[in-house]
Amino acid sequence: MNEARDKLIFALDVQSLEAAQNWVERLQGKVKTFKVGKQLFTRCGPEVVHLVRGSGAEVFLDLKYHDIPNTVGMAGLEAMQLGVSMFNVHALGGYEMMANLVDKVNEACASTGGQKPLLLAVTILTSSNDETLRRVGIDRSVKDMVVRLADLAKQAGMDGVVASPQEVRLIRDACGPDFKIVTPGVRPAFASQDDQRRVTTPAEAIELGADYLVVGRPISAAVDPIEAAEQILQEIQLALIKRRESLWRS
Repeated sequence: MNEARDKLIFALDVQSLEAAQNWVERLQGKVKTFKVGKQLFTRCGPEVVHLVRGSGAEVFLDLKYHDIPNTVGMAGLEAMQLGVSMFNVHALGGYEMMANLVDKVNEACASTGGQKPLLLAVTILTSSNDETLRRVGIDRSVKDMVVRLADLAKQAGMDGVVASPQEVRLIRDACGPDFKIVTPGVRPAFASQDDQRRVTTPAEAIELGADYLVVGRPISAAVDPIEAAEQILQEIQLALIKRRESLWRS
């Protein structure tokens, strides 16, 4: 199950360092990477990153930087100094913002010999739909915008994107097999959809070609979170096997 474990990212959407530590300890051996988002980082700061990394796990720093190029580039360097394995920016920040970040991180890694984190661009949030975009003046469909932004991120040198599993195949066709795709909006059959609109099951996301799956409430809100995590891991593993078999046949 190590292969499946490498694909699963647990969202630490909690309000305190103690709660974060509890989940890291409970999910040890089930989850390799924990997502630290705005709420937890604003409350606890870098200490929560140190806590997760101190346990032997990795961190996806989900702060969605979106600012002028220099500000985002400098924030990216600070994220790299924290030792996170991946972090993200908003692709809507534009080509220059993303390209500047890539240049700064690459230069820092070359200078210090540090390990380069995975640089991800958020396309369109999984809580958004076509009407959401129209209300902010974007006339293109969600699918069109996701592919457009993913291609822009690739041109800027980003390693991958964060996108709904429903757009994975479109991104894969546009950006190739090596471009990383991280998918939130993953809901196993036993979980509720909550506020996500463009969702699939873990198996469907993997079969479509997703590289990493972000899962939060389907585990944290389950009656038995450990059992829920194990079910998701089993589903991911079976989907990985199925995906490989499909590639061999083709």
